Amino acid sequence: MAIDSRDLTRTTLAVLFIAGLMAASFFVLQPFLPAVVWAATLVIATWPLLLKVQAGLGGRRGLAVTAMTLALALLVLVPLTLAISAVVSRSDKIAAFAAAAPSLRLPAPPQWVGDIPIVGQSLSSHWQHLADGALADVLEVVRPYLGRVSQWFVSAAGSVGGTLLHLALTIVFAAILYARGEKAAAWCVRFGRRLAGARGAEAVLLAGQATRSVALGVVVTAVAQTLVVGVGLALTGVPQAGLLSAIVLLLCVAQLGPALVAVPATIWLFWSGASVPGIILAIFTVVALMMDNILRPILIRRGADLPLLLILLGVIGGLLAFGLLGLFLGPVILAVTYTLLQSWVAEER
Repeated sequence: MAIDSRDLTRTTLAVLFIAGLMAASFFVLQPFLPAVVWAATLVIATWPLLLKVQAGLGGRRGLAVTAMTLALALLVLVPLTLAISAVVSRSDKIAAFAAAAPSLRLPAPPQWVGDIPIVGQSLSSHWQHLADGALADVLEVVRPYLGRVSQWFVSAAGSVGGTLLHLALTIVFAAILYARGEKAAAWCVRFGRRLAGARGAEAVLLAGQATRSVALGVVVTAVAQTLVVGVGLALTGVPQAGLLSAIVLLLCVAQLGPALVAVPATIWLFWSGASVPGIILAIFTVVALMMDNILRPILIRRGADLPLLLILLGVIGGLLAFGLLGLFLGPVILAVTYTLLQSWVAEER
């Protein structure tokens, strides 16, 4: 059977034209895509709360959208702006600390450390080993990385104006999605059904659940870790506890953890001779670090009925592949792929 060359040419040109339109649209919308993705993530994560606020306001969507937008601005825009501004304004102190880190020395262990039952002698010997110079050797090795971390903070937070504009666009897009959330969700479900039938619609719903679960796990865990470390810093009298807590919040949201702040602060306490406050802060640090392995998986697992290993791989792999947005994109991509693959395999039965 002969192939009509005119139909083949028309089909090829039509495909090329559609691909060109899609590429051109992507380039036009590219500057706004991060804000749109962040706004969609915030709206999906807080949509149940919007419905509760709307019910409390007598079913008036406009008032509920206004309240939620103001709440997002206060909870997201203001704290992040203050944290970024604090880091930028004290970037010289951060760089100076990184440069002076190798000169830190631990004092000799107090007598009472060796008197601790069972672990006292071992703890005292390790402490004495660090005080004899091992800590300086470790810090000398880590020094280049501390410098890179400080430079990363300054470069990432240096353009405060651009960051504020990005956050403002995120809040604006979130308000629009709050007002038209049902229509946007219905369109996404229809699009998924158009692509893959019932499995496509199911994948869209699962993507929303995975996004909400990851957002809940990441944000709540970051806030909890910041509170624990902040209380520890305040109780032990570490200088600039507010600034350090702001840095901890940024690190926890970026999945770098509180150790980059809490561990040097603990070492500084021991170096200055405050052994008891150092032990107290070390306990708070261990508790904060354990939240990553306990609290976050529980929160993520509650919202999405997916294998925990799949979710964790999505969080870590997405962060490495796409940056901070990958925290949410990674689990969503793996969740959709996993669901479609499971449905396809089940059809063989």
